Amino acid sequence: MTKRPLTALLGAIMSVGLVSTSMASSMSAVNTHEAVSADIRPLNQQTEKIMMSTVTSDMTAHSVGYITAKDTPEGLLLTPHLVGIPTGFHGFHVHTQPSCADNGHAAGGHLDPQKTNVHLGPYGNGHLGDLPVLYANQQDQISGSVIAPKLTLAKLKGHSLMIHLGGDNYSDNPAKLGGGGTRFACGVIK
Repeated sequence: MTKRPLTALLGAIMSVGLVSTSMASSMSAVNTHEAVSADIRPLNQQTEKIMMSTVTSDMTAHSVGYITAKDTPEGLLLTPHLVGIPTGFHGFHVHTQPSCADNGHAAGGHLDPQKTNVHLGPYGNGHLGDLPVLYANQQDQISGSVIAPKLTLAKLKGHSLMIHLGGDNYSDNPAKLGGGGTRFACGVIK
């Protein structure tokens, strides 16, 4: 599989300020796939289905679909089956607490068992809970799989997944935690 499409995608993301040059460089240096291909095989048949619901204060909570999680040799394969997500890039993280109460704030902060206190994205040495950004298409759907190279299904259990309203630049500058802002949708992993 050629890396040319990934390089083009990273260039486009950098041009709109969602990823810094150094982060894009790190991302392209890692053995990533521009779209997770069908040749990624699960390590076992166990799949976790995480139901996702909106958590914003300006709307009644409702289901936006689900995300499946499965271990692979490359890391945790996360496959969204989501609708009703505003078009554009969205920050995506594992949060510490298994709760979506209080408009998602009961989920706590990003999973960071090593206490790095830095947001460097899924390919850096920061929060363990930093995941690849998600993209909602013009039909407000997210279906493209992503790989979280540092996570396993076991590490995911007892936490929550959070989709933020804004994108994520994998940095704490100019805004903390990648600038994703408002917590939009959440799901608990039991």
